[in-house]
Amino acid sequence: MCGRLSQYRGIHDFVAALSMPGAWQNNVGDQPLGRYNAAPTMQLALLHAAGDQIHADAVRWGWRPHWAKDRAAPINARVEKVAHGPFFRQIWPHRAICPIDNWFEWVDEGGSKKQPYLIRHRDGSPILCASIGQLPDPDEGAGEHDGFVIITADSAGGMVDIHDRRPVALAPDLAREWLDPATPRERAEQIALHQGEPAEAFEWFRINTAVGNVRNHGAELIEPLARPS
Repeated sequence: MCGRLSQYRGIHDFVAALSMPGAWQNNVGDQPLGRYNAAPTMQLALLHAAGDQIHADAVRWGWRPHWAKDRAAPINARVEKVAHGPFFRQIWPHRAICPIDNWFEWVDEGGSKKQPYLIRHRDGSPILCASIGQLPDPDEGAGEHDGFVIITADSAGGMVDIHDRRPVALAPDLAREWLDPATPRERAEQIALHQGEPAEAFEWFRINTAVGNVRNHGAELIEPLARPS
């Protein structure tokens, strides 16, 4: 999975897709999030359980343990290793959902520049990405070391032509189970390993190379390129 995604809907739309009953705490506001070209280190809306509520907080995309000062903070974690490797041991119990509209990949098609593709749900619904992180405390608020990573798995089917890794996207019922603090760690690992949405749930198409510049953020970035006549 490449390090770009879109998160442009309002948080209410993402929470509605999760179908989580009961009250929730909104700490990101009611306006559309408007991030059409989000990159690592940006603050993104993240859903996580705190106490008996779901909280929506703005959290930095990327995290590393305090002892790993010799490398940049990863933005993704491989599902094959995340539950047992030492790097993410501290945050594996702290599960979250990063709700997105789409993500981007770049493919070498023989041109002078790699061709960007947009990947989204075929039905246009939000994508609920399994994530873990060092998350804001509901009483103390955000901390300077807060951050999160998105869990990724091997691509399958035709999507492997776009990239060999993709987010572990969960259907709403599984996303709720993932967020539930009562879900055992072993069960959470099985969800991430085996129950992510299949490649058939997604579609992808070419978009303008302007998305390669992180300074570009307009809605035109997610428009499909016109097919050659």
